[in-house]
Amino acid sequence: MTKDFENEVPGEEGSDATASGPESQEDELTVDDILDAAQTDEAAVAEASPEDRDLLLDLKRLQAEYANYRRRTEEQRHVEIDRAKGAVAKGLLPVLDDLDRADKHGDLVEGSPLLAIAEKLRGVVAKLGIERYGTAGEPFDPQQHEAIFHAPNPGDVADGTILDVVEVGYRLGTIELRPAKVVVAGPAD
Repeated sequence: MTKDFENEVPGEEGSDATASGPESQEDELTVDDILDAAQTDEAAVAEASPEDRDLLLDLKRLQAEYANYRRRTEEQRHVEIDRAKGAVAKGLLPVLDDLDRADKHGDLVEGSPLLAIAEKLRGVVAKLGIERYGTAGEPFDPQQHEAIFHAPNPGDVADGTILDVVEVGYRLGTIELRPAKVVVAGPAD
């Protein structure tokens, strides 16, 4: 049975089957390649015997499934990379908070070893794509900020404005790692 199958495959005529398959990424078939080949090979499929036609259609279906599998695998790989970056970033947030507190207390002075370490760590965080957000004076957004206190409006700002940032928020691309914890100006009751 196997012998008959090998003899009926069109285009085999003594050629090595592995030499014609995709060997590298340059020869990799995409869904578009398969669809283009299917349109140009319609005449060849129509002229083939019913058994060969079924085999060709099965082969095209398998090639399309394989191309879709590769695409899904590549997408999933990017998701896993982002997830790993997020886990590292969440572990660094307490350290970044400590550096912010040290900066507010004046411990990060020019020439100190702690300042050099803080700059290196902040550089690594920036390379990961982690962004800080939440500053005093910007409008309160419940999607990005967590209001921990509503203070009476001092009069020189509009209601719903951030008066103070208790804890800075961080995001990695579009993923929010931690919302900014803020004090919001509200009407005096």
